[in-house]
Amino acid sequence: MSEDDVDNSVKDFESGEENEESIGRVILPNKKKGEMFGIVEKMEGASRLSVMCEDGYTRNARIPGRMRKRMWIREKDLVIVKPWEFQPEKADVVYRYTKTQASYLSRNHMLPEVIDIFK
Repeated sequence: MSEDDVDNSVKDFESGEENEESIGRVILPNKKKGEMFGIVEKMEGASRLSVMCEDGYTRNARIPGRMRKRMWIREKDLVIVKPWEFQPEKADVVYRYTKTQASYLSRNHMLPEVIDIFK
């Protein structure tokens, strides 16, 4: 194994390319904290988006600073959102699922029917 091979494997690990498509343990919303599944309906710009939540409401969600550059979010992505306590029509994005993670949740019937985009 040459030095170039070692350097490339370290770069792949640091960039998260190996873990992006692996399923491993899938994060689920913590219902005790008020988190829920949502589907991104529309990107509104300035780190804001419109999310259809599993309780049937459409909320204006924002992408927190810790996620802005690390996790790119597009329309029709499955996300976990946490509604604000003082303004329930707004929410924060907690996590974004990859396509393989979302299909895994759908196949194992972990998604509510309102949110299941694979049916």
